[in-house]
Amino acid sequence: MLLIKYNRAQFELLIWSGLFLVVFGLALRFNGHEALDHFFQSHEQYDLDEVFTAISIAGALGLVYSLIRMKDLAREIERRIAAEKNVDWIACHDPLTNLPNRRMFGALSARPAPGAVIDQYAVFSIDLDGFKKINDLLGHAHGDEALKIVAERLSAIFPGNDVYRVGGDEFAVVIKIQGDQDLVAVARHIVEIVSKPIVTNGATVDMGASVGLALYPEDSDEFKTALQYADCAMYAAKKAGRNNVRTFASSMQQDLVARVQMEAALKKALNDGRIRPHYQPLVDLKTQEIVGFEALARWETESGAFVSPSDFIPVAEEAGLIIPITDYLFETACRDALSWPSHITLSFNISPVQLSDRLLGLRLLDVMREVGLSPHRVELEVTESALIQDTETAREVLSGLTAAGIKIALDDFGTGFSSLSQLSNYQFDKIKIDKSFVATFETNEKQEKLVRAIISLGTGLSVKITAEGIEKQTQLQRLRELGCDIGQGYLFGRPAPIDQVTEIIRRRPAASAFSRTEPDDAPRHGGLNQVAPWWQPAQASVPFLAKQG
Repeated sequence: MLLIKYNRAQFELLIWSGLFLVVFGLALRFNGHEALDHFFQSHEQYDLDEVFTAISIAGALGLVYSLIRMKDLAREIERRIAAEKNVDWIACHDPLTNLPNRRMFGALSARPAPGAVIDQYAVFSIDLDGFKKINDLLGHAHGDEALKIVAERLSAIFPGNDVYRVGGDEFAVVIKIQGDQDLVAVARHIVEIVSKPIVTNGATVDMGASVGLALYPEDSDEFKTALQYADCAMYAAKKAGRNNVRTFASSMQQDLVARVQMEAALKKALNDGRIRPHYQPLVDLKTQEIVGFEALARWETESGAFVSPSDFIPVAEEAGLIIPITDYLFETACRDALSWPSHITLSFNISPVQLSDRLLGLRLLDVMREVGLSPHRVELEVTESALIQDTETAREVLSGLTAAGIKIALDDFGTGFSSLSQLSNYQFDKIKIDKSFVATFETNEKQEKLVRAIISLGTGLSVKITAEGIEKQTQLQRLRELGCDIGQGYLFGRPAPIDQVTEIIRRRPAASAFSRTEPDDAPRHGGLNQVAPWWQPAQASVPFLAKQG
């Protein structure tokens, strides 16, 4: 608009200048000045000469003013053009890292002409592992600084090549392939450089990187689609663990679609209240009483089928849904536990992702305070792998929970990163022997020695031992002989909803007597010496995709 006004002003100035020249020429031709003087003298009584002088001065000043305004207008137009260029730059660049953004990457998506000889390119999709933890624990200022450092590192690795920030903690790199270049080695070099410790605002933080690789035009003849394929490979790398590299394969796209579908279904299930706790009994092998129930997440679909926790829990962790799911399940389980006798405890699992959250203890204690459940009736189970992901935070969280009166159990002992230092650095009230040991210790001498050693270790440390996965009477008898404290498994009962658990407690407040009369190979319903089963086995879980089609 300003440019149009400027051009119009120039046109009008040209018209007026031409008109001035015409009038001036006529004045010269007909001696206009002398004629005007004669006219003014003959009408002196009207002071026309003074009026004409005033008009001439005003005209001259108006001309000067117009020239000044035109100059100002020209300057404003220059500033506006510069601002528009800056807006275009901002629209196509990330203001934090100054890298081109996803919109700029879209400019590379032109399809080559059929039969044209084009260069080969590699597209890398890079996602930072552990970045959310920096924002949550240290604040967004540290997170922003970490992103700047990562951008600088990537730009240093690929000088003269295209490096993009395409999302919150996602970057992309496009390089021209030179000969038989080892692209996997390039991707591993990215992981190595990005994963180096970062010092930001006086704090040292550790991040990892998951890298996916796709080729243009081999995998796709559009850069935009090639980036989507690289994203698929990156998600496969993240699924494999921290600091991994994957090259795109067509099956990855199907996996990504399935993951997106499950994530959407998981959000809906959470909103609809279809993810609820089921409870499996914990039995004291000495007193033969039910001493607790472990709350286990169960997702029942609208069709009545159950989605396996091993399928949806990892998706919940990756999608950031594990915290709202845990909060909902824990509050529900605490309310359910209020109806149980006071000697029966609630056991609840904490994922490794949650144990990195310093606010976990406060949230759990707030729930118990609001519900009215004593912390002494709650036992939290953590795995060995969760303790090594962020040892400092894990120690702080567990210490706070223990100080509040909550019991801590070390779950799946012997299957992860078993270390006596963990037992000395943390205060555990219980150690749970993984079901893989219980399943084979009767026939495997080494497994039996390990089980015996774990039980002896618990006795020496005054820590109770729980054996998981007890399914046979002979397993139960042998574990009692070895001095195991608590048992859990299908022999005692499968996970069941709260209404069935309430009925069990009502009918058998202190379930006892292991004197089962049926043989070991008789059909088991999961009860302790009962004529009728405690509850029918929960419907078997089936893979998510199978239920969708």
